[in-house]
Amino acid sequence: MKKVTFLSFLLVLTVASVVFASAVAAAFNWVETDHNFGQIKQGKPVTAEFKFTNRGEHPLIINKAYGSCGCTGVEHPKTPIMPGASGVIKATFNAANAGTFNKTVTVESNAEGGLVTLNIHGEVVQ
Repeated sequence: MKKVTFLSFLLVLTVASVVFASAVAAAFNWVETDHNFGQIKQGKPVTAEFKFTNRGEHPLIINKAYGSCGCTGVEHPKTPIMPGASGVIKATFNAANAGTFNKTVTVESNAEGGLVTLNIHGEVVQ
């Protein structure tokens, strides 16, 4: 009898773990992850908006989002993004120096895959 009870418990536990494992964690669905500003004027900061939707089944929590240098400011949602809801990450590049630029924004979250890298690039002209 103990053996049947134990095996039944293992079966229920296995089924439950398969059901919960199949649920999709929070997941980004990006409109774009690369933004080309083209030519921009020196001394005029520009902002790219990276729009996304949480296509997962759990709230999406962005822990941190940061630029690859001090010339790129980043704004991100501070509250959880519920399943099916959308959000925006804004990356503002300070176009202080002339020349081409390639910068990244790293997003740390609870989404599957963990880190996401967003790219901005273009050319600053006088």
